[in-house]
Amino acid sequence: MNTQYHHYITHSLGGLVMGALSMTLQANERAETLTIMASSLPHADILEFADDQLLNNLSLEIIEITGQMNPNGFLAGGDIDANFFQHVPYLETDSTNFSQPLTVIATVHIEPLGIYSSRHDTLEALPKGARIAVPDNPTNLSRALFLLEDAELISLAPGVSRAELTQATELDIAENPYELEIVPIDAPLLMRALADVDAAIVNGNWVLEAGYTPDEDALVLETALDNPYANILVTRQDIAHDERLVSLANALESEQVADFIREHYDGAVLPVH
Repeated sequence: MNTQYHHYITHSLGGLVMGALSMTLQANERAETLTIMASSLPHADILEFADDQLLNNLSLEIIEITGQMNPNGFLAGGDIDANFFQHVPYLETDSTNFSQPLTVIATVHIEPLGIYSSRHDTLEALPKGARIAVPDNPTNLSRALFLLEDAELISLAPGVSRAELTQATELDIAENPYELEIVPIDAPLLMRALADVDAAIVNGNWVLEAGYTPDEDALVLETALDNPYANILVTRQDIAHDERLVSLANALESEQVADFIREHYDGAVLPVH
């Protein structure tokens, strides 16, 4: 286990010194717990609800993702049991970096992507040459460009299709009548960048962490209809049938979790089931 990962486990357990535990104790704990790496909002919240209300004889150790941590790398390396932070297009792109096969065991919710601005109140107010910050990872950059096309701010080249999960880039912009400048930025920094750009296209979890309400604050929101970007619980293929993971997957796809999502996020997070 690398030292960075050890630090986050220690922090997540409220300061307990994991290094002092014996290998035997760790093995016993592993029999009744799952270690899950997750984004703080809404993923960790949803996991905590499931842990408190739905899981019997099983507890979750939730490690919140910070900085440049790579949850798929930790999962493929065997350091955690599952992760909960991504959608299928992201997984398909990122999993090519690892020899250990990763697999989806639950599909939980959608976080509509939105366009936000601290300078302009409507899309129509965006000036010609507006600087638009977008996520810099390939799948969410593509998703952001499709949202700009839906908002009729750009047109993408023929054959570039959301339905086929085409990986669109700035080079696929065929028409840009407003001469928008696309500015890729690390996704966790997009809300902080609002002061420096005309608008930013941001994933729902970062919007929630910043205290915004997507239904009220977004200039436009991505539709949930036929949206391929549902957030998923992912594990390694070789442990996908572990009873603990099956129990967690069933809990996350339950009506109780769907109700929790509807009640707590005011449309910023939408349950799939």
